[in-house]
Amino acid sequence: MPAQKKLPPIHTIRLQRVVLDSDLAALYGVSTSVFNQAVRRNLRRFPPDFILEISHEERTRLMSQIVISNTDPVRRNNPEGRKGRGGRRKPSLAFTEHGAIMAATILRSARAVAMSIYVVRAFVQMRDALLANATILKRLAEIDKKLVTHDVILRDVYEKLRPLLTPPPEPPRKEIGFHARLKKS
Repeated sequence: MPAQKKLPPIHTIRLQRVVLDSDLAALYGVSTSVFNQAVRRNLRRFPPDFILEISHEERTRLMSQIVISNTDPVRRNNPEGRKGRGGRRKPSLAFTEHGAIMAATILRSARAVAMSIYVVRAFVQMRDALLANATILKRLAEIDKKLVTHDVILRDVYEKLRPLLTPPPEPPRKEIGFHARLKKS
């Protein structure tokens, strides 16, 4: 298994959890342009539910969450200071869980292969944990149902035992001293 790599951030776009192309490219150890080129050459492997093309509005909403390329008109690697375009020329791609796994299969680097195995194992482990949690929640629901039933039964028993738990009233005490009873004629 590869060294523990920080997992890419997961964003929500169009009510789907997705990972951006730039984040996956970094995870798989290739540049974003190489990654996207490999994806575009293998589009038949990516049905619409595996990959989304991010619109300009969605990209604007994500700007604070993603790293974008240099939008400064002066390029860093340009000693003459010529103006360059900056920014991305093509729309960003976003991959669902299945798309991220499929993307790993189209890359041929050793790191991409190792990371694809890592990603698959991570998803399997996550599903196992969710299944275990679901089983536990089901069992807790059953226990809760039994407890409610037992509460009703115990309350009924308590109501029946309550008279037995209260002490009987004390009989009237005899007064001390001599008491003459006079007969009325």
